[in-house]
Amino acid sequence: MPAGDGSSVVGARVNRSQRDVAVIGAGTIGVSWAALFAAHGCTVRVQDPRPDVGSEVEAAVRHYTGLQAGTAGESPGQLLARIQVVDDVETAVAGADVVQENAPERLPLKQELIARIEAAAPVSALIASSTSALMPSDLAREMRTPERLVVGHPFNPPEVIPLVEVVPGRRTSPETVERAVAFYRSVGKTPVVLHKEISGFVANRLQSTLFRECVWLVSQGVVSAAELDRIVTESIGIRWATAGPFESFHLGGGPGGMRHFLEHLGPGMARRWKTVEQPELDEATVELISGQVEDRFAGRGYDELTDVRDRAQLAVIEARDAVRGGQD
Repeated sequence: MPAGDGSSVVGARVNRSQRDVAVIGAGTIGVSWAALFAAHGCTVRVQDPRPDVGSEVEAAVRHYTGLQAGTAGESPGQLLARIQVVDDVETAVAGADVVQENAPERLPLKQELIARIEAAAPVSALIASSTSALMPSDLAREMRTPERLVVGHPFNPPEVIPLVEVVPGRRTSPETVERAVAFYRSVGKTPVVLHKEISGFVANRLQSTLFRECVWLVSQGVVSAAELDRIVTESIGIRWATAGPFESFHLGGGPGGMRHFLEHLGPGMARRWKTVEQPELDEATVELISGQVEDRFAGRGYDELTDVRDRAQLAVIEARDAVRGGQD
């Protein structure tokens, strides 16, 4: 949010007092949120009906602290001391300043869950949903106080990737948006407020569009899946980690900037837009893509792969931020 809009004042208030957080739903996103919140000094209560929720939370905390090795981060035991696993939603949200909901992406389920949260949480509690697909206006449709709800959609994994898309619904209050922005900043995230609701929000729409082209190129035999990954990580992946598409093309236009780029290179790009292919995820395509990826990573488990990925992403973020020196 722009400087001077009051978010700095709200942020100071959140940093002092809004530190009691309920995490409802403890799948991959929920347990990651719990670890991150605890690492930033929050008292966290986690609720999920799954029987192994305690061990999953502990695993997430150990993964998080492992990523922070060599820093001044706290031990797993210190973080786990701030996290309590409880049996029911009402106990989890009682007294909470912030509720982060992470239930499966089924609208009736989430609406029912949010109704329970609304009834049991303090009237001052911020209610945020991690949904990646459902509109906040739909989630809040049956709420008595819809102004309290906002989408706080993290880019996975939440403990590594800074972005949180803050998406207000039609009846979300400006104060709720400000409080959400301040809270996410207080736990080390980079919140960006969307100006309107849209299916898939922004980050997922971008990666979905790029992935469509990736699938088509591999399905047509232009490159293999491994070669395509190499092309991305050795080119636009590096570029976009340090400068987004608009900034990159502004620089690509030389001293004339974006205007020069669009005037001279834009027409060719516009012609390609008209011939964008639409691949089908039919059985043959799924088998082709899945087979290539499975062969490539055979013998390497999920935990190993995610650990390497997370450490590399954190290193990129750290190096980028060091060069920027705090400048956006």
